[in-house]
Amino acid sequence: MKKAFHVWKRVSLVKRIVIGVIFGALLGLLVPSMTFIGLIGQMFVGGLKAIAPLLVFALVANALSQSRDGQKSNMKLVIFLYILATFSAAFVAVLSSYVFPVTLTLTESAAANADSPEGIAQVFQGLLLNIVDNPINALAQANYIGVLSWAVIFGLAFRSASQTTKELLATLADVTAQIVKGIINLAPFGIMGLVFTTIAENGLAVLADYGILLLALVGTMFFVAVVVNPILGFVMMGKNPYPLVFQCLKESGVTAFFTRSSAANIPVNMRLCEKMGLNPDTYSVSIPLGATINMSGAAITINVLTLAAARTLGIEVDFATAFILSVVAAVSACGASGVAGGSLLLIPVACSLFGIPNDIAMQVVGVGFIVGVVQDSCETALNSSADVFFTAVAEKSRFSNH
Repeated sequence: MKKAFHVWKRVSLVKRIVIGVIFGALLGLLVPSMTFIGLIGQMFVGGLKAIAPLLVFALVANALSQSRDGQKSNMKLVIFLYILATFSAAFVAVLSSYVFPVTLTLTESAAANADSPEGIAQVFQGLLLNIVDNPINALAQANYIGVLSWAVIFGLAFRSASQTTKELLATLADVTAQIVKGIINLAPFGIMGLVFTTIAENGLAVLADYGILLLALVGTMFFVAVVVNPILGFVMMGKNPYPLVFQCLKESGVTAFFTRSSAANIPVNMRLCEKMGLNPDTYSVSIPLGATINMSGAAITINVLTLAAARTLGIEVDFATAFILSVVAAVSACGASGVAGGSLLLIPVACSLFGIPNDIAMQVVGVGFIVGVVQDSCETALNSSADVFFTAVAEKSRFSNH
């Protein structure tokens, strides 16, 4: 048994995850009634979500408390890349909808009762109120905007504290990171449970009727991941970006695909940035920030489904209006929560641009939830892997603060 454990430890985490996926799919098909297997997946994601807010707070506060005047960071460049990438993805989704037009079969949906923002102003209002949320509540509710804002405030305040106090904060960050590493090592078992639940509850045939829509969504996300983002990376770095692209997709995108939560994948991305030797003063802030505002996948989902709804209803969308939609989708995507399905409830905001009634818009949301098994997984994989990619690009950029 001990020998088998050592052999298992020597296998790379990605290969162990692939083994977990295979076993989860087989068990989901053969013994779907064994629901306790799915509980393992729920516990894994629950553990990541529980520790992630504390990890973000500890790492950001510690990084800022240890920083000194004149210390170099690339945060401005990272934020610029996040915003540019999200808008670019939204615009590519518009072009995709012209090249591969999709229509929907709209029916009444349980999602019609879901609570969605009434407009872009409400999205902004929510973001601003999240910034000043009670710090304890922000940690408890995984409000990452609030966690980040209070971590920055505490981190800056700790700069004037004694060295002993700073060391205590550094110890808290190290201990939290060690706990996270332990949880991540359980990823193969957790992902096995997640795959089991997906296959057992939905089977493989449930997505057949929505194949064209899924192809449009996933195809656009794939194009952004392997063409658009690498182009941005090449422009910034002046060298081949693909080794970095594939490393981020393999080591961040794979786990994000199965956890379906940018927030839950924050610890995975932190670990990858550390492995890549990136500047902790940058990635300790950029990774949790990216889980909130770097939402290329969400922007694609919002635009593709909104334009599909408009086409279904016979609404003509000219290029100027589609461009405005890209801006709205990019801004709305930044307001998407870092949880599964977070982008779908922002579709009514985009639909309102075309005068589509809210009851019909919520039927579109319902369609989104049906295809969400695959769509949300791919969306999160794109979002989360891009957080690490653009953090690394900013540091390796010709325009960075070396």
